[in-house]
Amino acid sequence: MSLSCQRCQQAKATVHVTDTIPEKRERHLCESCAEKEGIIVKQQYQTTNEILQQFIKHKTGLGQSDDLTCPQCGLTFREFQTKGHLGCPNDYSAFAAALTPLIERAHEGATHHVGKVPPTAGEGVTRETGLLRLRRTLQEAIDDEDYERAARVRDEIKTLETGN
Repeated sequence: MSLSCQRCQQAKATVHVTDTIPEKRERHLCESCAEKEGIIVKQQYQTTNEILQQFIKHKTGLGQSDDLTCPQCGLTFREFQTKGHLGCPNDYSAFAAALTPLIERAHEGATHHVGKVPPTAGEGVTRETGLLRLRRTLQEAIDDEDYERAARVRDEIKTLETGN
């Protein structure tokens, strides 16, 4: 059974898209309609940077946030959409409203990278990774002079180290 395009209702659907935000929705489109919606770009060879640029444009919406400019490096949001990379660390703050959905999607809902442990890693690697993370949290609590949190984290470290 072949599906027909849900947009034009005429051509055979060859592009199948599953949107998950804001809710799960499947769409079946022909190549022409998918191209019109910006889902695919008919081009024989695309570099990784070009693919990233298309993704950024699609996810952030063209024209939206065009007037944003980083006060530190002068990069505009439009330039970011075109180039596919930021100009300085301050750009994350300057473009926060437009970048947050991209970052959340790339990090499976998180707004910052927390790393991953391979599923095949042994229990020892997972334990060591947890200890490193806790020690970093302990140091942050001490730096912030949050001694109650530091004591709780210290106790977690001791528990993990002794294996109880």
